Amino acid sequence: MKDSSGKKTMYLVLLGAPGAGKGTQAVVIAKEFKLPHLASGDLFRQAVQKGTKLGELVKSYMEKGALVPDDVTIQVISVRLNEPDCAKGCVFDGFPRTLEQAKALDKALAERGKALDKAIYIDVPEEELMKRLGGRWVCRQCQAPYHEVTSPPKTSGKCDRCGGELYQRPDDNETTIKERLKVYFAQTTPLLDYYQEKGKLVKIDGKLGIEQVSESVLEALGSAKVR
Repeated sequence: MKDSSGKKTMYLVLLGAPGAGKGTQAVVIAKEFKLPHLASGDLFRQAVQKGTKLGELVKSYMEKGALVPDDVTIQVISVRLNEPDCAKGCVFDGFPRTLEQAKALDKALAERGKALDKAIYIDVPEEELMKRLGGRWVCRQCQAPYHEVTSPPKTSGKCDRCGGELYQRPDDNETTIKERLKVYFAQTTPLLDYYQEKGKLVKIDGKLGIEQVSESVLEALGSAKVR
């Protein structure tokens, strides 16, 4: 896409449930097209570190373990969009997460003479997501991550690096995972419909291996590469 001055731009949104691997693919896209990777969690932490009024507001929610409200999230994103490296585009990861945020993002880009190019949805069935998320284990001592299927330890229950005990985090149990996915899909379905209606949604089969998913994503974006 081109902005109001005729320059090529690429603004992308990465959508995917917890365990779908959207963060991994966002990094691949950002590297391939030389675009900033705007992960909402990173932006929140950066805002807090700056110590601005907005940062203090974000901190107040993070300290309570609460979700940062839409209006505050949008302010954080808007501030980041004003930085020079976003002039040619960026990859949004973890934002928008609600329909209100999606509409606000379109408005923020339009105010800058820009527009969203595509919303990439890494589509993974719930059953597969349960397997991916439910099989995660972490070392109590060195925090090394493992997975029962994709990266199991050499000795069950023990860390390969330090011999520490492996455990599952509280939010990786089956009940919690199901609730997280239920909330995610409830929020995301309206988003998918919104981008579908605008002709900007691209669905990618997320059941494939990481490299195959990357190839599919880059192929879908190839004709719009920033030069």
